[in-house]
Amino acid sequence: MRKRQQAQNEEISTVSQAPGGNQRPNTCCFCWCCCCSCSWNEERGEQAGRPTHTTKMENIQVEEECQTPTAEEILSWSHNFDKMMKSPAGRNLFREFLRTEYSEENLLFWLACEDLKNEQNKKIVEDTARNIYEDYISILSPKEVSLDSRVREVINRNLLDPTPHMYEDAQLQIYTLMHRDSFPRFLNSQVYKSLLESTEGSITES
Repeated sequence: MRKRQQAQNEEISTVSQAPGGNQRPNTCCFCWCCCCSCSWNEERGEQAGRPTHTTKMENIQVEEECQTPTAEEILSWSHNFDKMMKSPAGRNLFREFLRTEYSEENLLFWLACEDLKNEQNKKIVEDTARNIYEDYISILSPKEVSLDSRVREVINRNLLDPTPHMYEDAQLQIYTLMHRDSFPRFLNSQVYKSLLESTEGSITES
């Protein structure tokens, strides 16, 4: 534990700049913003003894309920990533593939952002936004997604006043990454081909 705390302190050693140009010391290990103005530590203190990562984060760990896709639908995914991502069955299958590549967190992050965008309650928005940050943005998280520095800076500013759409830039960046990097391999994977063949086979037999 002592080594981990020491590594965290060394990792978060930079000093953030305030809007007026004043330096803000003692950066927070989770949001990289000023600890004295950020409500993150206060909320963590208030939540001590209570479970973290509530419903929103837990829900996306479970595969979505969906109907069995048709052979035509499965085949159409190979030509349209957007269509596959709009289908619960398509997302479940893609998620199964991402799990084999140890990159399931990309889809989980995207799904969490979709949930956040549909939330209206300000308190839930704030809690969910911070849970998403801790799970997928923090450099201390084992499920950290790959984002460039510009997007991270935007997120850090937005975290001071969370909104349902605060992760849109990051969500688009991860969506593009999945489309360009993971999706072509998914189409050539046994996960996709096996489902397509089994569905086509059932149609031929009938």
